[in-house]
Amino acid sequence: MSQLPLRQIAADVCVAPQLTPEAMAEAAAMGFKSVVNNRPDFEHGPDQPTSAAIEAAARAAGLEYRHLPVDGGYQSPEEIAAMAALLAELPRPLLAFCRSGARSTNLYLQALNL
Repeated sequence: MSQLPLRQIAADVCVAPQLTPEAMAEAAAMGFKSVVNNRPDFEHGPDQPTSAAIEAAARAAGLEYRHLPVDGGYQSPEEIAAMAALLAELPRPLLAFCRSGARSTNLYLQALNL
């Protein structure tokens, strides 16, 4: 049984709130192949895990990892296009996360409309 707070938004895409480096092994065990971090480092202060720490754990678990930090209130056309490129490039199933999961969901939905 997963302890990860996942929400499925497509057949092979889930979103989650902030994940820790320790969550990467569980994500891999659940069958995910890729992780996208949409949260800027230190957005919530120094206690937030850094992208580098999460990336190291993701790669150690055999996952593809990308960091596409975007603002919670606004995602630019360039950021949406970058997310669309990641969705096209990365193996599925894919797990994207941010502070609550909403930003990753919005990026995914906007990327589909390109």
